[in-house]
Amino acid sequence: MKIKITKPDTTLFEGDAKLVQLPGTGGQFEILNNHAPIISSLAKGSVRVVLEDNSEQSFDIRGGVVKSQQNDLMILVQ
Repeated sequence: MKIKITKPDTTLFEGDAKLVQLPGTGGQFEILNNHAPIISSLAKGSVRVVLEDNSEQSFDIRGGVVKSQQNDLMILVQ
């Protein structure tokens, strides 16, 4: 799935991944390929991205929102 993680002034990550773990305001959750459409608010925590080659990247955030539809994931963070 295509992932884009952006802050108001810069893009933190843009690329393909097979799993994203997010700190939702109701608790931690994951998004995988072919996930149902979702829009959710994010709490302070860490966004974990698992790439196709199983390597990982993490991004600490202070909150934000995520929108996922048709394997296109947009994460707007503070």
